[in-house]
Amino acid sequence: MSLIWEFFKFIFYTTIIVAISKYLLVPILRKLAESLSLKPKTVGNIAGLATSVPELLTVSFSAFTGLISASTYNIISSNIINLVQYLATIFLNKNQSILSKRAIKIDLVMVALTIIIPIFFSMLRIDFSIQIVPIFILLLLLFYFINNHSHKLYLNIITEQEKQIEEEQKWVKGKKKIVIKNIIFLSLIAILLYFIGNLLSNTLENLSNTFEVPQSLIGIFLGFITSIPELITFLEAQKHYKLNKQNSANGVIEATNNLLTSNIINLFVIQSLGIIIYSIVS
Repeated sequence: MSLIWEFFKFIFYTTIIVAISKYLLVPILRKLAESLSLKPKTVGNIAGLATSVPELLTVSFSAFTGLISASTYNIISSNIINLVQYLATIFLNKNQSILSKRAIKIDLVMVALTIIIPIFFSMLRIDFSIQIVPIFILLLLLFYFINNHSHKLYLNIITEQEKQIEEEQKWVKGKKKIVIKNIIFLSLIAILLYFIGNLLSNTLENLSNTFEVPQSLIGIFLGFITSIPELITFLEAQKHYKLNKQNSANGVIEATNNLLTSNIINLFVIQSLGIIIYSIVS
């Protein structure tokens, strides 16, 4: 067993997790969302949940092997990279003017906080102990409350024609079968991701314990890899509405909620889960 071989397996397993998330998980979730005629904000929330699956697996298995620092750096780097990617796609699609909407600004402030909070903890060398979990859950609820109410107050871009189309599309013949089929696919994907994540867990343990690779380096590298699905969904959200000649703001709303949901889930839910797993194991 060599360091190069273990590092190769590390890249291989994480790449498979990202590929499954990008080419299977995210498209199926989008189809499920569209079959239910969901709004851009809701589709963005679902995409955010989907694109956080790689972080869920890497952080959970890192914590299970005792690498809690690696999971923390994974979350920090993922959230920072998510924001950088989001801003890059906004400028690439020339949607900067939409960022002036108040609801979008509020969402981006909360995104910034999902980066500042873990960095603040790291700078002060505050451990992510089990006592932090209830605080994270309360912050999760607070952020979602602010997000929902800011969108209701400051965003009202759905036209009467769009409302009519939504009503006409709801639960037409065959949609129920599509929904059931996609839910079955999602269950199979979840099982597949679990087994690959288990293999990744063994590799992470070998890298840290046998070859003494710093947990910070492992976590940062994981962050880069697990942020790839977000880049894809940010681009696709804005491209989708432009190609269909719909309001470009819808694409930005979807991408922004994708970013916010992903970062919130990463920090408040997945990090909390990692802390709980680490506490039980250790």
